[in-house]
Amino acid sequence: ALQRLAAAERVVEGEFTPGRRGAEWCDAGVLRTLKRRSLARLRREVEPVPPGALGRFLPHWHGVMRPRVGLDALLTVIEQLQGAPLLASALDTEIFPARITGYRPDDLDRLCSAGELRWAGLAAVGPHDGRIALYLSDHWPLLSRAPRAIESPLALRVRGLLAERGAQFFSDLVEQTSAFPTDLLAALWDLVWAGEATNDTLAPLRKIVHGAVSDHRRRSAPPQGLFRSRRLGPPGSEGRWSLLPRPPADMSLGTGLHVQKDMSLSPGAASETARATALARTLLARHGVLTREGVMAEDVAGGFSAVYSVLGAMESAGKIRRGYFVAGLGGAQFAVAGADERLRALREPGDVPEVIVLASTDPANAYGAALPWPERPGTRLARSAHTRVVLVDGVLVAYLAKDARALWTFLPESEPERAQTAAALAGALAGLAHAGRRTLLIGQIDGVDAQVAPLTQTFERAGFAITTQGLFIRGQDEG
Repeated sequence: ALQRLAAAERVVEGEFTPGRRGAEWCDAGVLRTLKRRSLARLRREVEPVPPGALGRFLPHWHGVMRPRVGLDALLTVIEQLQGAPLLASALDTEIFPARITGYRPDDLDRLCSAGELRWAGLAAVGPHDGRIALYLSDHWPLLSRAPRAIESPLALRVRGLLAERGAQFFSDLVEQTSAFPTDLLAALWDLVWAGEATNDTLAPLRKIVHGAVSDHRRRSAPPQGLFRSRRLGPPGSEGRWSLLPRPPADMSLGTGLHVQKDMSLSPGAASETARATALARTLLARHGVLTREGVMAEDVAGGFSAVYSVLGAMESAGKIRRGYFVAGLGGAQFAVAGADERLRALREPGDVPEVIVLASTDPANAYGAALPWPERPGTRLARSAHTRVVLVDGVLVAYLAKDARALWTFLPESEPERAQTAAALAGALAGLAHAGRRTLLIGQIDGVDAQVAPLTQTFERAGFAITTQGLFIRGQDEG
């Protein structure tokens, strides 16, 4: 009789009582009520942490506080970052070096050449930069973004050639199209930024990003990577060009929420539910504690609603927790197992302040994404190229503008915390110059010439020198 009731989904068999073994039976409606009330109780038990705790949590979650070593570690980092919009100019110089000790651009090229890694353009940012996304090849069918429309006749012609003949060198495309090399290169990059075309190396991307940069911060040669070509072509044309595969539209994976743990797919296509599930898993792996604001900052198609139902189903299945984890953010917050405990463990700072400098665009920086920027009249901060943030115990204390010409500080009002934080800030920026073996010249601090700013003496004690242009420090191996 119980089996017949179970077949009719009126009762459920399982182990429901803590500490008891063996089969138990429960009315399906009663079980749903128990689960709903249990989840509500768990949510109430979570005491929200201040926003600064999330700012401290993310660098730990991304491994920035303890960089790893080796190619396997690089693959792990890529898996966590895959699909996130990453600024190309920060990839080799800031994002991967922050996570991998002894990082080499060659390693990314090797993974591309071996077919383990794909990169896709998301959007151009000016003529010499852009946002890209990296994907492990097995995860591409589930995580890739839809390409945008292309209107250029030459780009459409190049796409046709790549679709018909497969991967091509730039010299082959010049011969087949009879187009001017500069026009052809522009058409190729139109395809790249539309998410249509890619390359078997990141060398052309590095040439586009670093080839025209000549400021004092990049006097050394740009990262070259593994690829070297004897074929003649303009910078940014290196390697073999190909079309990114398009995952077939919705077919036969069903409407269930189960997706393979490694998110790989057999030749069958991905259903919309499977893609939403894979996206939710990836976002959770990247953020640890996922908020609406964090999803919106990644420009996910469909926004938070694209994964909300999946997150709710994962919570009901006991895979993740929902709660008000971070104060000041929306109530719809989801955490993977262990992330909420780790977040609460970082609620109170330790005896020694944690000071870290990050690229403002780094996914490990919560500010300008999950967390809002601090307010300062007349100042507009943004997650833009060549800007950095300084965090002390997860709290944003400074924003270093592009080219380091301006520094904006957000220090505590009371002493001695203000002086201690200012000293930690100056020391962190001096460490940035030494670690990068580069010069740093700060022209203004909080809108005042650096030579006469209130923090000038603090920076002098950290090793900066006063010059006619501002506060100057030289990396240890320069000069």
